[in-house]
Amino acid sequence: MSKYLLEIGTEELPYKFIPSAVEQLKKGFENFLNTSNIGFEKVRVYATPRRLAVIVDEIAQKSPDEEKIIKGPIKKVAYDENGNLSKAGLGFLNKNNLKPEDIYIENDYIHAKILVKGKPVTELLQQNVPQIVLKLQGSHFMRWAYNDEKFSRPIRWIVSILDRDEVKIKIIDKESSIYSRGHRFAQQKIMIGSPADYIETMRNACVIVDQNERKQIIVEKAEQEAKKLGAVVKYSNDLLEEVTYITEYPVAVVCEFDKEYLKLPEEVTVTVMAVHQRYFALYKDNKLINKFITMTNYIGDEFKNIKAGNLRVIKARLDDAVFFFNEDTKIPLSNYVEKLKGMTFQKGMGSVYDKSQRIITLSKSMAKDLGANLETVERTAFLCKADLATSLVFEFTELQGFIGSDYARGEDERVVQGIKEHYFPLNAESETAKSIEGQIVGIADKLDNICAVFADGKKPTGSSDPLGVRRAALGIMKTVLDAGLKIDLTKYIKSALELLPVKKDCFREVEEFFVQRLIIMLSDKFPKNVLEACSINPLTDLNDYLEKVKALVDFDDPQMLECANRVIRILKDNEVSSPVNPDLFKDHAETVLFEAVNSVNMNFKYKAYLEALKSINPAVQQFFEDVLVMADDTNVKQNRLALISSLKKKYDYIADFSKL
Repeated sequence: MSKYLLEIGTEELPYKFIPSAVEQLKKGFENFLNTSNIGFEKVRVYATPRRLAVIVDEIAQKSPDEEKIIKGPIKKVAYDENGNLSKAGLGFLNKNNLKPEDIYIENDYIHAKILVKGKPVTELLQQNVPQIVLKLQGSHFMRWAYNDEKFSRPIRWIVSILDRDEVKIKIIDKESSIYSRGHRFAQQKIMIGSPADYIETMRNACVIVDQNERKQIIVEKAEQEAKKLGAVVKYSNDLLEEVTYITEYPVAVVCEFDKEYLKLPEEVTVTVMAVHQRYFALYKDNKLINKFITMTNYIGDEFKNIKAGNLRVIKARLDDAVFFFNEDTKIPLSNYVEKLKGMTFQKGMGSVYDKSQRIITLSKSMAKDLGANLETVERTAFLCKADLATSLVFEFTELQGFIGSDYARGEDERVVQGIKEHYFPLNAESETAKSIEGQIVGIADKLDNICAVFADGKKPTGSSDPLGVRRAALGIMKTVLDAGLKIDLTKYIKSALELLPVKKDCFREVEEFFVQRLIIMLSDKFPKNVLEACSINPLTDLNDYLEKVKALVDFDDPQMLECANRVIRILKDNEVSSPVNPDLFKDHAETVLFEAVNSVNMNFKYKAYLEALKSINPAVQQFFEDVLVMADDTNVKQNRLALISSLKKKYDYIADFSKL
């Protein structure tokens, strides 16, 4: 067994493209190897800003020989009237290097068994590797020189080696060799002796090719530098991933800025550092300090110019923030609400001010249903978008909500918290709103976004997500579940659609979108078939839906499942809603089933309810053994259908058992 290495060297890749490219390359190579019947142990993909590398471990030297049955012409075409092979028959033989005795007749066609010789893996790699690389997808792909093909960034070198031998390939305008390139400030012509040596050879050239190792180095070095200062380093997963993919050889450098800038709201300073400059913030006693860590892609130990350059950049950004902050705070936050009239929310959907009014209406309705403080909820909804008209948020859009909360000082504390939290959760990992004001206004805001997108006919697709509606739907449902809110989302979807200036009947589309996102959100914890089985109007009470799922996931009773599915099959086109008339019973089994169905109390907790359904299995089975549902007497038949329809309602109350 052998080992194969492919390295694609490029100009600096966009960091957001790299994780996707890693996954695409892994799947692309695995699919190629599996479909070609080439044995292998595993596919590893490594990435830095300047290279994408694939190592295939224990790859077979060739694909196996394979016996195949091939089909030729129909018998009457393959042979003439004298039973001799026709031109068509002889052509089939010649094409496949066969003799007349190799063929046989099956189902009136001629067939033959042939042996397809396996191909050397080098040949298959040469044929398939360029296709795999050029099938990578991402945004802002480009052409260079006179090439027609596109890639994320210009390709500068290629390494392609099987064990110690080069496998010659060409991608766009570059041919492979056995030479890679080290760090920009290190040796540029690096001979790769074999794939087994690749990682260590590149390490000696100051390139850490394994992104997971590089990420761990960044964490360790940041924590070491923080420890020297008696501080704690804080960063988001997004920041850590970005820094991982913009460095090949990370080195931590501590820099500092003037303490005067700490007078700014903490979120402003941290945003400038993390989002705009990719710095790691430092804290002492849970308070931000005027030092930060930057990860440089640098070889050496002279950091004076690096520190000066970073200080110059962050000072300029923070000076801007100070200016905007001072200008913004000359007037109260409420004064900015009127300015929202000049800001378009979405074409055809009015201004941001109009959106705010819709949020107020939805929030007040929800507050009444949930018994929340109407005054604080309404004030939160009124001010929640005001900071969008401020200079600081215009410059640093990531600060929306945080700045509104800071500028709202002097308002009720519940309002202050609600303004900040109505954008929560900010991403898949972040917390949901804790205050009822933040929960209600956040749900109203996100519902308005989602309904506006659907009403405008721009529902999300596989490649686009207008206004982040997938994230918004998940945010709503996480908020409802985390807070245990008893809220009917179907009611508020309808209300949100009615409030929009563009009227479109898309309620079912929005409802189905929510249900699908709900199933996806919970599918890592519960079986998908159980989630789908319980999804009969789940949006009317998400917490109740979750209780059904939890009860059903642990329930195992094949007899009840068979009983429920038999009822579903019989009633497929025969379900009736008329009441059951016991006077029309002809068989004792009908009476027994009638009493059994009535004994199942819908007020039970779901686990107890399932046990109650289980307990009536004998009555259901006896009914189907003793009673002919489709009786000749129409009245008796309809009464029996009504009886099992009432039974079906008991099953449907918790789940659609046909999906289990």
